Amino acid sequence: MSRGERRIRLLGALAAVCWLLAGIAGLIRWMAGDAGLLQREMLRWAPPAASGLPEEAYAGVARMTADYLTGRTERFQYEWITPAGETVACFQPHEAAHMADCRGLITLAGRVALVGLAAAAACSAAGFRRRGRRAFARGLLRGLAGAGLLAAALVAWALADFDGLFVTFHRVAFSNDGWLLDPRTDLLIRLMPTNFFVALGIRGLIRALVIPTGLGLAAGWMLRRNGERTAHEL
Repeated sequence: MSRGERRIRLLGALAAVCWLLAGIAGLIRWMAGDAGLLQREMLRWAPPAASGLPEEAYAGVARMTADYLTGRTERFQYEWITPAGETVACFQPHEAAHMADCRGLITLAGRVALVGLAAAAACSAAGFRRRGRRAFARGLLRGLAGAGLLAAALVAWALADFDGLFVTFHRVAFSNDGWLLDPRTDLLIRLMPTNFFVALGIRGLIRALVIPTGLGLAAGWMLRRNGERTAHEL
């Protein structure tokens, strides 16, 4: 294998990783800003009987949460009025502080999506040339295979010890213990229990599969076209 071919294969692998990162980060950013999705999953996994929040308040809480996470509003708080006319603030200061940390992660996801998209496009433009398409396609497949092994390891971990994975993620993602909320006193954790995040994760994973499927089909097409051209030239 020549040095040029190795370079093009590396570009293919990097392109695959960047496309995947951009797609997954973009999905996270999009799901965080989808108020309808948040409301449906809250009602599904944290109905009023479990959360203590009136059903008519869910739409407002979901919209406020989506707007806050994506930077459309600066204050994480929702107030509702009881039948007696009393105004009730839903979230305590430490809950708002944790959501500020979450907002930082969503902001980071948006930036990763943009940078990843730009890097993926640059790698693809540099590697996708007529004489280097076969090497680029093989690099794409290798990048997908590496990402697939990592994803399989994470899925296996989740199946064997989901709580361990959940805790590890939070300890890596957050620099404090603000995520350790008490369901007896904190509405935030009652509205968003573990099953809420599991359901969103599964939904995101299913949609994310479009990316490696598309890249795999593109790599197969390039290999086939290159093989046909080579046979024709011979």
